[in-house]
Amino acid sequence: MTNTNWTIDPTHSTIEFSVKHMMIAKVKGSFNKFSANISADPTDLTTAEIDFTVDVASIDTRNADRDNHLRSADFFHVENNPTLTFKSTKIVKTDDDEYDVTGNVTLNGMTKEETFAITFEGQGKDPWGNEKAGFSGKGKVKRSDYGLTYNAALETGGVLIGDQITLTLDIEAAKEA
Repeated sequence: MTNTNWTIDPTHSTIEFSVKHMMIAKVKGSFNKFSANISADPTDLTTAEIDFTVDVASIDTRNADRDNHLRSADFFHVENNPTLTFKSTKIVKTDDDEYDVTGNVTLNGMTKEETFAITFEGQGKDPWGNEKAGFSGKGKVKRSDYGLTYNAALETGGVLIGDQITLTLDIEAAKEA
C-alpha cells in the first residue's frame, strides 16, 4: 500500500498529560485544540510523515487559575510560543502494530528530538462509509529541556512540580478523499 493523507477527527481524539505534584500525586490535564498532517499507510507506519501542532493555550487541567498560570510567562508563555509542534524524522517497527516514532518537538522556542511509542489500533469504515484508523501513543519528556523550569521548594524537601511529563495520545483519523 502507498501512503495516503489522513485528518484527525478531533471529537474522537485526545492529547493528555500527567505530572507529579508535591512528589506524592499526579496532576492530569489535556490539550483541547490540535491538528496534524499525516501521510501514512496505517498498516506500515515506517514510511509515514507526521506533522503535529498543539494549541498550547487550549490546556485544560480542570482548574482555571492553574490553567492561566500555565499559559503565563512562568510556563508556556503562550503569547510568544502559542504552539507545540512535532515533526517525525524516523519511524521504526518494534512489534506487530507497534512503532517507535522519533521526531523533533518544538516547545517554548526550543527543539529537541523525542521518541514516542505508537500503536496502530485498527482500521475500518464508519456507518457513513468513511475510512477511519486509530492510533494510541505514549511518551515522556522533561519540561526542563524546554526551559520550563518554574518550581517551588517544599518544606519537607523536594519540589512542587515534577520535571517528567507523561504524554498520552488517542487519535482517530479519517482518510482524505
